[in-house]
Amino acid sequence: MNDGYIINPRYPKQLIQLKDYGPCPFVIDIEEATKQNNYYRIALWTGEYLQLTLMSIDVGDEIGLEIHPNVDQFIRIEQGQGITMMGDRKNQLDFQAEVYDDDAIFIPAGKWHNLINTGAVPLKLYSIYAPPEHPRGTVHETKEDAEEYHG
Repeated sequence: MNDGYIINPRYPKQLIQLKDYGPCPFVIDIEEATKQNNYYRIALWTGEYLQLTLMSIDVGDEIGLEIHPNVDQFIRIEQGQGITMMGDRKNQLDFQAEVYDDDAIFIPAGKWHNLINTGAVPLKLYSIYAPPEHPRGTVHETKEDAEEYHG
């Protein structure tokens, strides 16, 4: 769905709003939420020390080269395929790996990194940041929204 809700797989007539539920206790079928999400990025849970975002990367698109100096990041691919690159310098991404459904990507703080969708369907993933990277309640409907926010 594209209107900020997903279908609850346990109760198909029930909708779950996509919003930031942190720091309250929260349970969700993360695989289904990730696959149903059509936002480029949405913070689903933000606590004091941890944040979970859902992302949908369009075919042929990418997250874009970035670095989080003081944040470790975990990414789990739920749909699609891509290539991830990491390195100590912006122009020297000497680690590269193809990634597919069910793969996990670990990005240490201070590593330059990018993830490119090389498949034929949107790349659906969730990302965990420790500590949080984005403001509580972040919603970027498109990559352009995210780029505009980050300037």
